[in-house]
Amino acid sequence: MAGDALRAADLPGRGRGLLAARNIREGEVILTEQPLLLYPASLASLPSFCSACFRSLSAAASPCPSCRAAGFCSPSCAAASHPRLLCAALSGGGGGGVGNLASAAEPHQEPLLFLLSAYSLPEPSFRVLLSLSSAATPPPTDQDPASLHAMVAALVPPQMLPPGFSPDLTAALLSKDRTNSFSIMEPYRPEVPQPLRKARAYAMYPRASLLNHDCLPNACHFDYADRPGPRNTDIVVRALHDITEGREVCLSYFAVNWQYKDRHQRLLEDYGFQCECERCQVESKWKQDDDSDGGDGDDTMEEEEEDGNGGEGGDDGMEQEEGDGGSDSDDDFPHSYFFVRYLCNHGECYGMLAPLPPLPNGEPSHVFECNVCGNLKNEDEIDAPDGGAHNTLVVGLGSTSVNWLEF
Repeated sequence: MAGDALRAADLPGRGRGLLAARNIREGEVILTEQPLLLYPASLASLPSFCSACFRSLSAAASPCPSCRAAGFCSPSCAAASHPRLLCAALSGGGGGGVGNLASAAEPHQEPLLFLLSAYSLPEPSFRVLLSLSSAATPPPTDQDPASLHAMVAALVPPQMLPPGFSPDLTAALLSKDRTNSFSIMEPYRPEVPQPLRKARAYAMYPRASLLNHDCLPNACHFDYADRPGPRNTDIVVRALHDITEGREVCLSYFAVNWQYKDRHQRLLEDYGFQCECERCQVESKWKQDDDSDGGDGDDTMEEEEEDGNGGEGGDDGMEQEEGDGGSDSDDDFPHSYFFVRYLCNHGECYGMLAPLPPLPNGEPSHVFECNVCGNLKNEDEIDAPDGGAHNTLVVGLGSTSVNWLEF
């Protein structure tokens, strides 16, 4: 049913976006998509993850026979290989090699890995990549397209460079990267604080890239990179709650517990726009943001959650949160229910809790899954006055076993 859930539209002041093409039920999988482009987040990640599918590697990994720097988790991934220009740069085919590539890439390793991978795409996929949107107002950046272009040319044999290779084409590619890439994160570990979690890879999904940002989203995305079987790098987008036909479907581009000033700084720096969603309009009036001492937002979030009453029944609660009216004054935070219901408090991971897909009979699952730590939580625990403790029986089942069955 995911294929008929969304339709693309031009939205005033927001560019292209995705709207609900029909009424969507909470927990529905509304988009599943394979990556157009997949590339490592850093050279340091190469020994830890398969260079074809980015699963965690075991000690029995097979090295790439060409560059010997990349590794593969299976014969099928070894046959699929990894981006040819990246492999050439790692093997020293253009005078590079891992050491020279690392030296050339600093301090711009990530965009260089992107360019080497993008230039490796077959022509039809390369054209699709170039057709993706760029920020209307390019975000400020210290990337120098001319320098990065020269690095690519120095690291790769000239005969491997694609037709049309030029500084202008490199600049055009770089404009697509930051605003369209999704992070595929390293496995969650409770001892690693949220700001220190790293990406194992980046992926670009043409349709998912149309999903705009909202600081109180109505959908969230999952990646299941370590699950067995094919298509483990697909993006999976699920609805947090019921979405009426014609309403825009939005994600949050970062953890929803961030404070107003931090959200706006990130959106301006990385995406080149200023958010004017309902939450931002309310929080922009808060004097406490101006007086903030630079904390990470945890105290503010705890206060918001304690002030919320939890609510009963998803539809009425969300209508009140998302409407223009409501009984809360401009000085109050009108969305406490959202954080109580959809923000994971397990190990301070601050992921999003999305309902599992509806049951075969169409009834809601009443079980929520975190898109960061993978823990499961029953709805009655979420609606409990104190937010509830995690259900040991459900968690004991193992989130991965449920994930694979659901999808």
